[in-house]
Amino acid sequence: MTLVRLAVVFSFAALGLANAQSWDSSGNGLLTGTYYFREVAYVLQDAYGDFYENTAIYGNITFDGKGNYSMSGTALDSSSSSNYYGPYTATGTYVIAASGYGYIASPLSGTTPIPIYGLVSQQGIFIGSATETYFDLFIAAPVSSPAPTAAAFKGTYSIADLDFSGQSPQYISSYLFQVSPDGAGNLPAFTVNGYIAEYGSQAIPQSVSAAKYTFSNGAGVLGFPNSTNAPFVYSQKYLYISPDGNFVFGGSPQGWDMFVGVRAGSGTPSFSGLYYQAGMDEDASTLTDNYVTLDTYYGALDAVSGSVIEHQRQEYNDAADQAIGVTGYTFSDTFTPNSSGVYANSVMRYAVGANGAIRIGSGIGPELSLNVALAAPNVTATGVFIDPQYVVNAATFAPFTAGVSPGEFVTLAGQNLADANYTASTLPFPTTLGQNVQVKVNGLAAPLYFVTPTEISFLIPYEVNTSLASIQVISNGTASNTVTLPVNMTTPGVFTLPPGGQGTAAALHADYSLVNSAKPAQAGETILVFLTGLGAVTPTVPDGSAGPENPLSKTSNTITAFINGQTATVVYAGLAPDLGGLYQVNLTVPTGLASGTYTVDISGPDSYTSEATIPVGTASASSQSMQAAPAVKPRFPRRKSGVTHGSVPLFKVPGSR
Repeated sequence: MTLVRLAVVFSFAALGLANAQSWDSSGNGLLTGTYYFREVAYVLQDAYGDFYENTAIYGNITFDGKGNYSMSGTALDSSSSSNYYGPYTATGTYVIAASGYGYIASPLSGTTPIPIYGLVSQQGIFIGSATETYFDLFIAAPVSSPAPTAAAFKGTYSIADLDFSGQSPQYISSYLFQVSPDGAGNLPAFTVNGYIAEYGSQAIPQSVSAAKYTFSNGAGVLGFPNSTNAPFVYSQKYLYISPDGNFVFGGSPQGWDMFVGVRAGSGTPSFSGLYYQAGMDEDASTLTDNYVTLDTYYGALDAVSGSVIEHQRQEYNDAADQAIGVTGYTFSDTFTPNSSGVYANSVMRYAVGANGAIRIGSGIGPELSLNVALAAPNVTATGVFIDPQYVVNAATFAPFTAGVSPGEFVTLAGQNLADANYTASTLPFPTTLGQNVQVKVNGLAAPLYFVTPTEISFLIPYEVNTSLASIQVISNGTASNTVTLPVNMTTPGVFTLPPGGQGTAAALHADYSLVNSAKPAQAGETILVFLTGLGAVTPTVPDGSAGPENPLSKTSNTITAFINGQTATVVYAGLAPDLGGLYQVNLTVPTGLASGTYTVDISGPDSYTSEATIPVGTASASSQSMQAAPAVKPRFPRRKSGVTHGSVPLFKVPGSR
């Protein structure tokens, strides 16, 4: 049996757990008792997306609330050397922070501790993915007591399934259907709408006649008509259900698929707040070029007034570079659920369930996808307190799962953080403000921009180069709780006007006037964009100091930019001269763009952000003259009519959304 082969192939992943010994474990009690679980995992043969080995395990996992688990279930492995199907048991450890963020030692890793990173939701459901090691999706939900029966599965459910059972990229399928179990073991006839990789964007319907379901020991078996001609739903599916009956998940007992489902409520659901998410995607649009792109991920999203900022920690295959990589992906989106909680964008169909606590998503071909998002748990606060779910990029408000990087402007929220509002007035930024308020990052005093009783904006010291950052507030001698977050090389975030992570990028023309709809950027023009999270710089500067002018302090990491998906040549990337805590990227708007508003994307070696926009217009005589001017000097003016400068950033670090 080759399930433990994953540990040999990806033995380097042990470093992740070794460095995570200081991870906050105060949330271990969020996982307690017996759960049903399912994990599907894929090992690629090459960077073109071909599969070497597929594995599925499912059954019971019991958490002791103190960091240990045991599991007993069934494993299905496709390896030619084993082709195993049968019983599987394992024991392991887990660590969960107060936010619900943490990891479970993978049951597939044998003696090598490979972590499955993920999050525990408000419903007590854990969702996650190994990301740094192999492609997988792991879901575990508590088994209610008494164990659910057929009566628990009743109502109208939207169910999304991503199926890798064909074991070849061209046969992967993504489909969505709605069923209405009656609580007595009956499934009325329903229609499936799906896509298969080799057929691209062609939608394929399937009509499924009435079927039956049964429950035993709290788990369900959906029995569908067995047909060799059925493209999606046939034979059996094992189903697990959350204690409140609103969430279901599972898959085929002898296949490598995963489905997730949500029960519809009455009225238009409110999709708002912080959600934890996980999922899988296969981009089959390049299948005719003999490769596909696969990624699996975990992360979070923040939904506010019809818009979302999302973060996904992804593992993906890159055929162009013949490699498998890992990146943090932050992006914005909008949504408008209808009265039944359903909505769609160009690549996904979504269904939001009762009370807006659960959203599931299914891909639209050739983007074959599965996504589940669950409301984050509530956190309790006493004394000086950092909200562990709100330590975010000050420019984008990217969810806390994005982590931090050296030099990044970060905003944290909480309570009793200070006695009043204080803002730094000199550079370098001080490490103490107000009544002896400090932020410590791995024991280092961080430069502070402002402090209030409920928020603090500060800089991650450049000296922070460990895999985790432990963040704590000291307010007038009283220490807060400690929040731990991953440390990345980069976590780029473009400041926007107005602030909040969505909208027009904070950018200037060569004459230092603002780029906006009244004075848009022009194709071929070099503009100055202001952001945070680009990581280490050379030469180094003291924490909180102004960016030097001579010599300029450039990013140590390679930074690239795109507008509307086209390369925007980066002329300069580094600290903004004369300003504290800001990075500046001078980029050239691609030629050939029509007049319009486009997303500006910034990429580092381990991160990618796509949230701010740039208006691009038709060149005028004045803008043509500006384009012909000498190359833009990468500095920010000290003073300009109508623009306030000084010793603090031009674009005020935003507060909470």
